[in-house]
Order: sequence, then structure tokens, then C-alpha cells
Amino acid sequence: MKPSTTHPTMRRQGGAALIVGLIMLLLITLAVTAGFTLSNTNLKSVGNMQNRNEAVAASNRAIEEVAASLLLPGVDGSPSLAAPQATASLVDINNDGTPDYTVDIAPPTCVRATKSTDTGGGAVGPGGIGGGASTAGSGLNALPDQYNSVWDISTTVTHAASGTVTSVRQGVRALLSKAQFEALCS
Repeated sequence: MKPSTTHPTMRRQGGAALIVGLIMLLLITLAVTAGFTLSNTNLKSVGNMQNRNEAVAASNRAIEEVAASLLLPGVDGSPSLAAPQATASLVDINNDGTPDYTVDIAPPTCVRATKSTDTGGGAVGPGGIGGGASTAGSGLNALPDQYNSVWDISTTVTHAASGTVTSVRQGVRALLSKAQFEALCS
């Protein structure tokens, strides 16, 4: 019989390399899993931000429509004296023919209105930018009783696919006649 040439300490270390290798494999697996989880979380975050930005864009589009129609003249050409109403708007943000968002618009409210005056020039700041009244030098003193009004428009935007809801508020400024001021902002 041939005597064994392996040293006793080598027999004890034979399984240690396997255990260390398994531990390293486990650590690498955990690192890869954490990377996938982080990547998935970032992807969801970016998708949520995109949906939010689209919802704000849909809301702004509807607010612009309301602001444009806020003071449209009536059928006889006279300024509209009808109080603004709550409306709903379907917005197709990607132009595929299917509404992506429903925008519910609360009735616009007149926050304040001040009589416009022509101050003739007001204070002049750096670069010749006029200050003071916003109608400075516009010749509005020749127009009969005009009022600068500020309107608050609140919207609630619902995404059709996911049902998520976003609220947007915006202020809009409009020039009113005396009749409109008395009817809408008294």
C-alpha cells in the first residue's frame, strides 16, 4: 500500500474554498438583485414624473381654452356678461385620437379687479423697463372704464388609463369693461 502524501492541514482546508466561493456568489447575487430593484424604482419614478408633466400640460391646455373663452363677446358683439361656469375638457395629449386626460375645471373666480389708469410712463428701471402700473403708457386713459382683473382657475386632471388625479391652479389676468366688471367681479 502506498502511503498518503497529502498533508493533514490540506485535508481540513479543502472545503473552505467551496464555502468562500458560495458566500461570494451569494453576495454577487444580492448586489445584482439590488441593482435591478433600484433600476425598477427609478423607472417607475421617471414614469410618474412624465405622467405628472403630461397632466399639468393637459391642465394648462384646458386653462388656456377657458381663459380665451372667459371674455368672448356675445352674438351681438357686446362683451359677455355671463358668469363663467364649471366645465370639463377631454385632452388627447399624444394626438392619437383617444382622450388621455379628463380635465374638470371649477368655475373661474374673480380674485380682484382694479381700474386701469394710464400713468404716462411710471418709474423706469434698468434697461428702460417701465414699472408702476401695468398699463403705463398704453393710452388706456382714452378708453372708457377698463379694469384689470385677476381670475383664479382650478382644475382637477384625471389620467384615463391609470385613474391618477392631479390638481392645478393658475391665475389669469383679463381686461374687463365696466359692464363686465360690475357683472363678474362686483
